[in-house]
Amino acid sequence: MSIIGSRERLKKDALGLPQIVASTLANIAPAMSFFFGFGLIVSGAGVAAPITILVAMVVILFLTNTLSEFSKYRPSTGSFVTFIGMAFGPAAGAAASVFVVFGYLVAASSVVVIAGGWAHDTLKLFLGIDIPWQLLSLIATGIVGLLVSRGVALSTTWAAIFFYFELALLLVGAVVMLIVNRASLSLAPFEWSHLTGGLKGIGLGFPIAIYLFIGWENSATLAEETRDPRRNIPRALIIGTISIGLLYIFLAYATEIAFHNNATAIGKSDIPFIDAFKASAAALLIIAYLAGMTSIFSSLLGLTNSQARILFSSGREGLLPRVFGKIHPQHRTPFVAMWSFVLIALAIVVLFGWNAKPVDLYGETGSFGTIPIIITYLITNLALPVYMLRHHRAEFRPLRHAIIPVLGTLLTLFPLWGLVQPGQPAPYNIFPYAALGVLILSIIYGVLLERRDPALVQKIGSYVADEEY
Repeated sequence: MSIIGSRERLKKDALGLPQIVASTLANIAPAMSFFFGFGLIVSGAGVAAPITILVAMVVILFLTNTLSEFSKYRPSTGSFVTFIGMAFGPAAGAAASVFVVFGYLVAASSVVVIAGGWAHDTLKLFLGIDIPWQLLSLIATGIVGLLVSRGVALSTTWAAIFFYFELALLLVGAVVMLIVNRASLSLAPFEWSHLTGGLKGIGLGFPIAIYLFIGWENSATLAEETRDPRRNIPRALIIGTISIGLLYIFLAYATEIAFHNNATAIGKSDIPFIDAFKASAAALLIIAYLAGMTSIFSSLLGLTNSQARILFSSGREGLLPRVFGKIHPQHRTPFVAMWSFVLIALAIVVLFGWNAKPVDLYGETGSFGTIPIIITYLITNLALPVYMLRHHRAEFRPLRHAIIPVLGTLLTLFPLWGLVQPGQPAPYNIFPYAALGVLILSIIYGVLLERRDPALVQKIGSYVADEEY
């Protein structure tokens, strides 16, 4: 029996492998990500953009190896925070809790804003109803807060329903485009000769291709509520990454065939999939818009379920204010952390973008929030060999626990550089400095917290997902 009271624990064995895979895929939101990202990938890589997506999937699998290995030994709701803290000490864990939660909050605000924006455009286009996008964002946030706070099984089920509906619509749209444009079928999108600039073309489209996969790590934070987490979390991470990668490649191929492999036209399109579907079957355009709506809503459910749990875990272990570690007595959910998460994300939208265009704010907050997230990926990769040598030296395997994580770190530097490189237009040019400022403040916070609470080292990772309680 654990010394940790059951009142502090989330609901055990509430989720199985299918549920956590669905939650992960919902968090990634393939329709939303692909709609707004594919044109940018083609602008850099050309017709062979699917090759760039394939390379991005392989790189994410390198990162998946790291999270899978950590989850085998220390499955934890704290995910990155726990893993970094166990490897580098409590100060690093506390700093990671501030830094990654900040990144997730800013990135979540991009989903909040586009939820209202996309719903507004869909209602206006097909029903002639003009409801302010701000009000629709508020409604979406409230619904998500209610669902996630009433039970992980309930909210995960709804996220899965929306995701599979989204998936069906995307596949129908892609198949329709291929049938209508069957005369243009070719293997050009997969030929190296059609990759603009060769390796340089991959590099140009690579940061956006990596961005398509953000959310792949969702299942790791559900460890405490998952049956047999040491086995199912790694499986969910791998299944989710490969599944979403193959889906993107198929959607990319169908879109390019519908554009007759015209990379210039794709690059000029704001939303290539929508334009391709409209040109192929305008009467069925509602399918694409519904896919977008369900994608955004399922993403908001998935990310709140997942990312708010890092906030909860950090509060429970004393890395952040303990109020975030409270659990609902009936539903066994981290309701304070969840409501705080979605309301802060909404507040970011209200404060910084109430009068902005939803698409513009989506791009800005998404880019800014991704910088801390990718840096956290990098640090977690480096943490794996340190953790294994400190705590499981006898089971250390050079390839799995050192070479692959280091390669993953090096490869992930490319998308990070794409986000922080000099010469970007405003406000993107200030995001790297703002993220650096948050990182410095996070480190200072971690050092001061460790000095104030020397016992912190015993608290990080103390809530192992599958221990008896």
